[in-house]
Amino acid sequence: MSEATVYARLAHRSALDTPSDERSDRIRAFRSSLGAVEGVGSRNVWERGRNTGPDGSTATPDGHTVADMSIDTNTADGSGAALASEDRPPDEPVARLVHPRAIRWLHWINFPLLMIMIWSGLRIYWAEDVYALGIGSWQWFAFFPDAVYETLELDRRLARGMAFHFTFAWLFVINGAIYTTYLLATKEWRHILPDRHAAKEAKDVVLHDLHIKKQMPPQGKYNAAQRISYTAVLVMAAIIVVSGFAIYKPTQLYPLPLLFGGYQGARLVHFWMTIGLSLFFLVHVLQVLRSGWGNFRSMVTGYVIERRSPGDVQPRSEGETP
Repeated sequence: MSEATVYARLAHRSALDTPSDERSDRIRAFRSSLGAVEGVGSRNVWERGRNTGPDGSTATPDGHTVADMSIDTNTADGSGAALASEDRPPDEPVARLVHPRAIRWLHWINFPLLMIMIWSGLRIYWAEDVYALGIGSWQWFAFFPDAVYETLELDRRLARGMAFHFTFAWLFVINGAIYTTYLLATKEWRHILPDRHAAKEAKDVVLHDLHIKKQMPPQGKYNAAQRISYTAVLVMAAIIVVSGFAIYKPTQLYPLPLLFGGYQGARLVHFWMTIGLSLFFLVHVLQVLRSGWGNFRSMVTGYVIERRSPGDVQPRSEGETP
């Protein structure tokens, strides 16, 4: 009889006959005995066992059978014990934690904040839309055509745009400060900052995405292209914040505008950094759609689903962005 089945029957009987406090003590004692006797972490056994019926089968409340699954919360450096690979059934689904809860929360909080900041910023820019792409007197594209303002109802709403922009800017800064502090405190920054091999590997990633190169270069939590782009986004966000303060309070925060060559320079940098951030956001969404549901799910639940097959040196992942 498997450990998961033994535990499931114990938990089932306890749920029927045992008060909640005593039941909790029994569960903790049983989980501890699994780790002490077998020399492995009992978290995987616990996760499988609590979803196993009293007869040892695994089924949902509506009667549909589901596959057994282990939950692997260990870090990439191998710290913490888990079920050894030889103890796992062939092709067993394994849920591996890749995105900590704080990262997920800060990511999803930042999404609406960024949208509101761009939307309100466009309402401010409408009052003096001076930037365009071109050479000399020849203008190729003006930011932005009147049709854009009219379609998105951005025109003649300067006061409302300023009110939203200056209010939500503080929330954007606070969220960014918490994110940066978390990266430093937990050393998650090591997964983001590119190393000396990143440029070459990023080229290989792009060639792979364009189906020019078949072999995917090795990657950790993020591939080289992601690490370069995520680092660039953090730098752009910091420049946007600093240049935004230089525009917001040019006199009170003097000589901050001098970092950008004056007020107009700060405004120019603020605008183009926002364009760059918007382009990244567009590519990011397209890549998520391209990589499939598993990648999106991992940023919601924190886990990717892997299947370990006999002979696999590395598990096959169902959810990491290419």
